[in-house]
Amino acid sequence: MAERALIIGASGGIGAAVAATLAARGVETVGLSRRDHGLDVTDPASVEQVMEGVEGPFGLVLVATGILAPPGRRPEKALDRIEAQALAETFAVNAIGPALLLRHVPRLLDRRAAGVAAVLTARVGSIGDNLLGGWYGYRASKAAANQIVRSAAVEIARTHPRAAVVALHPGTVETPFTAAYPGHDKVSPQRAAENLLAVIGGLTAQDTGRFLDWAGEEIPW
Repeated sequence: MAERALIIGASGGIGAAVAATLAARGVETVGLSRRDHGLDVTDPASVEQVMEGVEGPFGLVLVATGILAPPGRRPEKALDRIEAQALAETFAVNAIGPALLLRHVPRLLDRRAAGVAAVLTARVGSIGDNLLGGWYGYRASKAAANQIVRSAAVEIARTHPRAAVVALHPGTVETPFTAAYPGHDKVSPQRAAENLLAVIGGLTAQDTGRFLDWAGEEIPW
């Protein structure tokens, strides 16, 4: 278990649960969020200002930010529902935001020690697993985030040979994020946190660049 952890998106349902679970286990936990620290992942200046104030090293860096759709909008179920601005906003949060945050991971992980950098993406970001279509912005932005994580894993491995950089699917979790979408099997944030931490706890450098679900099972890209 990491001695220090950085949770980005710590005011959200999953991020808050992960941070609380780690703290209860005795892990020194630093949480960052827009609500509490003014971290706006769509604003490069905000990301730089907040992240520059964070000092490592951490054994775990978890990015738990994201949206299904911009405020007041819903995921697009058909091509004729796609709107450029909404699509751009979804990409800004779900793909560009994690990329800006990952820029800081190399200095936040100890080069000499084992460590994990994980980004919460989603199974629907899998191209190979897409059998239903729809949800264009969410699917595409999460697929983009997966590619960013994969590329970051390749680069970070050159300087941090003991690190694992992964994309994780947390499952469908009972949060305000999913409240408007009944009919899905959901788990509590606490259960999701425990599931994710169990997967994270079992990762080694050989797992870097993988896309895994909450049970540690591989998801096709």
